[in-house]
Amino acid sequence: MENFTPWSALAGGMLLGLSAVILLLFRGRIAGISGILSGLFTPHRGDTSWRVLFLVGMMLGALALIPLGFSIPDMPSSSWLIYVVAGLLVGIGTKLGNGCTSGHGICGMGRFSVRSVVATLVFMAVAIAVVLIRQMLGWV
Repeated sequence: MENFTPWSALAGGMLLGLSAVILLLFRGRIAGISGILSGLFTPHRGDTSWRVLFLVGMMLGALALIPLGFSIPDMPSSSWLIYVVAGLLVGIGTKLGNGCTSGHGICGMGRFSVRSVVATLVFMAVAIAVVLIRQMLGWV
C-alpha cells in the first residue's frame, strides 16, 4: 500500500467502467475477461474479432501508459510452477463461479445482478480472510 495513488486508481476504475459500458452498448456483450477469453476457444461466426481486439487493446493500454510515468508491476521471484498452479486454480474458480471478478464485480454489479453481488461479496470475504491469515502466519 505504500505506492497507492487514489487518483490513478480512480482513473483506472473509470476507464474500466467506460470500456464495460461501451462494449455493452455497442456489442451487447459483458466485459468479463474470462468470458471474452473463453469465447475464443469456442468461437461462433463473427464473434472472434471483437474478442481479440478487446484483449489486445487491454494489453496495449497497459503499455501505452508507460510514457506517462506508470510502470508494469514486477513479478516476485517465485517458481513458475506456483504461477501455473495459481492460474489453474483461478480458472477453476472462474468456471465454478460462472465468471471472473471483472465480470461480476464491474459488469454484474453495474447491472444490479443478484448473482454478481453475492459472488463479489464472496470474492471480497475470501480476499480479506487470506490477507488476515497471511498476516497471522507472518507471510506478508
